[in-house]
Amino acid sequence: MLAYQERVVDEKRELDKKIEALSAFMDGAIFDTVPREEQARLHWQRVAMKSYSAALGERIAAFQ
Repeated sequence: MLAYQERVVDEKRELDKKIEALSAFMDGAIFDTVPREEQARLHWQRVAMKSYSAALGERIAAFQ
């Protein structure tokens, strides 16, 4: 695997960890105490992060 490809794999791995942490926070009781506007922003952030992860996954799948 080329160096830039390894960086993409590492980037996806780190991003996926952040998605897991954010999802765990959002599934917890503390999330319910967060103002609704901030909850909406966090949902939007997670959607964007998942989309970014999917794009990285497609790039990784295309590596030869």
